Amino acid sequence: MNEPLVVVEGVRKVYRTGPKEVVALREVTFSAYPGELIAIRGRSGSGKTTLLNQIGGLDRPDAGRVTVAGQEVTALGEDQLLALRRDVVGFVFQSFGLIPVLSAAENVGVPMRLLRTPVDEREKRIRMLLSLVGLEQHVNQRPYELSGGQRQRVAIARALANRPRLLIADEPTGQLDSQTGRQIMQLLRALVRSEGVTALVATHDPSLITLADRVLEISDGVLRETVLQES
Repeated sequence: MNEPLVVVEGVRKVYRTGPKEVVALREVTFSAYPGELIAIRGRSGSGKTTLLNQIGGLDRPDAGRVTVAGQEVTALGEDQLLALRRDVVGFVFQSFGLIPVLSAAENVGVPMRLLRTPVDEREKRIRMLLSLVGLEQHVNQRPYELSGGQRQRVAIARALANRPRLLIADEPTGQLDSQTGRQIMQLLRALVRSEGVTALVATHDPSLITLADRVLEISDGVLRETVLQES
């Protein structure tokens, strides 16, 4: 098997509010390989978002180590973390995070503008990505003109704009109905295959779990792997 893209070793995270301590992650260890779609399942407050934030360089653990694409995330400075999030990791959030005044195409193009991608190359990739997520007929529409599922598709296309090796999706179906949520999860699975990325998807929706290659369950900060039952 290939070398893992993501390695999490003994990660511990504690939040303190005055004298009170809440242990969000308890010595979490796992690896994710290229081309895998891994679902991270757990109730609200179980530690899913905290774990994804450590992997994506949005937060730092109190102990342990995270490595992504050969870079030790937990040892990087702020400029290096910005480069990691710009070049290696793509993020998809429950709230979509689109810029309201920009069209679907313009939203997808934002990460490439930040990289100063040449206009011709940028426009070609925007068209390809919107076609990939089934929105080639909606390039000029703004977020308020799109359904929730369509907005999440735009957000996914934007996350893929700079060809990330890792896609982190935090409850990407949380604001969607069950049918649309399943379509989004199926889209993520298809994109993992076609784009060759690794995807970590946090969800508490049991109906989406069967679409993952592997399932990691987190409860009170403790992570364990769940064996998928054959249907």
